[in-house]
Amino acid sequence: MRIGILQPGYLPWLGFFEQMYKSDVFVIYDDVQYDKQGWRNRNRIKTANGVQWLTVPVLVKFEDNHLVNEIKIDNKLNWRKKHLFSIKQNYSKAQYFKKYIDIFEEAYSKEWEYLVDIDIYFILKLAECLGMGDKKIIKSSTLSVTGDRIERLVNICKLYNADIFYEGAAGKNYIDDSHFAKNGIKVEYQDYKHPVYNQLHGDFVPYLSVIDILFNNGDKSLLILANPNLEVNK
Repeated sequence: MRIGILQPGYLPWLGFFEQMYKSDVFVIYDDVQYDKQGWRNRNRIKTANGVQWLTVPVLVKFEDNHLVNEIKIDNKLNWRKKHLFSIKQNYSKAQYFKKYIDIFEEAYSKEWEYLVDIDIYFILKLAECLGMGDKKIIKSSTLSVTGDRIERLVNICKLYNADIFYEGAAGKNYIDDSHFAKNGIKVEYQDYKHPVYNQLHGDFVPYLSVIDILFNNGDKSLLILANPNLEVNK
């Protein structure tokens, strides 16, 4: 049993969904400390003028310490209208624009109080678009798991009888593999080779939100992002 445990992100990149694809159980780690410099509230899309950031404004001060699921959105700013406009403006000519745009129109028609709610909304919707609607996805905040940073991860793995923990490459900086090994769990680190796929607006740009591959490649998107060396993107 392979498990993936990742913090939620806003319109995550391809590698996020590759980890989901390769996991039997996928846990959204929503009750850990919020990283103000991370990807919880922002991501990138491609435009005719280069890369553009889509950032959800949040009500958090630099010195504050909050859990991911405690972060509130600053709805005094008209960010939803701006994000929807940017997506429509830059992907309206994409082959699969009409197939997916309703998801964004629906999402941005609502006023979201907590960042985690729109993050998870999009994660679930985008997973469904990719063909992973039946994936077992759980929020860590619904689990009764305690311990320090590493112990919590180990205990989540044990809760689902996982013998493989599929971790992002950055985990090498803080994960103690031996702590997992003594609990019968092998740590596999992601070594993601970003695919090159059909894309609008000139030369290929990697490491964008997954919406870029979906609008441009539709039903082939999961096959491309999970098998970057295959010639399936023509």
